[in-house]
Amino acid sequence: MPELPEVETVRAGLARHVLDRPIAAVQVHGPLGARVTRRQLGGAEELSARLVGRSFAAAVRRGKYLWLPLREAGGAAEEALFAHLGMSGQFLLPEDPAPEHPHRRVRITFADDGALDFHDQRTFGHLAVTDLVATSDGGPGGDAGGIGSDPLIPEVAAHIARDLLDPMVAAGTVGRAALVRRIRASARGVKKALLDQELVSGVGNIYADEALWTARLHYDRPGRSLPPARLQLLLDAATDVMRAALAAGGTSFDSLYVNVNGASGYFDRSLHVYGREGEPCDRCGGTIRRESFANRSSFRCARCQRRP
Repeated sequence: MPELPEVETVRAGLARHVLDRPIAAVQVHGPLGARVTRRQLGGAEELSARLVGRSFAAAVRRGKYLWLPLREAGGAAEEALFAHLGMSGQFLLPEDPAPEHPHRRVRITFADDGALDFHDQRTFGHLAVTDLVATSDGGPGGDAGGIGSDPLIPEVAAHIARDLLDPMVAAGTVGRAALVRRIRASARGVKKALLDQELVSGVGNIYADEALWTARLHYDRPGRSLPPARLQLLLDAATDVMRAALAAGGTSFDSLYVNVNGASGYFDRSLHVYGREGEPCDRCGGTIRRESFANRSSFRCARCQRRP
């Protein structure tokens, strides 16, 4: 599942290539394309009607969630194309708009004859035009490329928490202190807290494991058992590992994780525990273990991340 660095890599590519280009046509390809537009109440016809004649004003991300505010000439953005990449969703800029692709589900054609394709092999992702609503705290809706967006967020994502790269949750802020208090108020393990998108967004299985390794914590360590300074260390580690992954273009294990130009990220070469079952720990030489965790796998060092 793409996490914050992968989605931010896509957001940045969209911001460079698709803003302020009037949309001329929208094609939804077959039953699987209809599945990708399943969250649009009126289906493919409504999606097309709400996109054609408008342009994308910005590309904004909060956690793993991405949206493109829409505007008509001279108008303010009140709606956005909301995108969830699911497990295999990709925005791609085709060099030649003509050739077909078996995983292309939606094509957006611009008035200048360029195109933006949404591919989704497994069809767990979705696209829909949705209303923008005011943020609950009055802050920017998300990251629009190092600057805050308007204080608006798609209605369908209004419940999603801010992420660790958001200045309102940075170390030393009121938002970070509140996050630490909420984790310490819970008896659940710290990894479950990191994965709770309504508590802090953007962190998924890969970066949670890497952050826990950096902080020398077992994933089942209860939040309430940790002093504030230890939780600060964990959140700092999660922030740092996502920044490092972002600098590397995200983590690509196969062709499903690419940016809008089709290039893969290479942070997988820097992973300390994730996917390294049976290998020695880079820090202490202990053996990396893979264990079942919430219907997925969790990786840890058996020596320096001992079970509580």
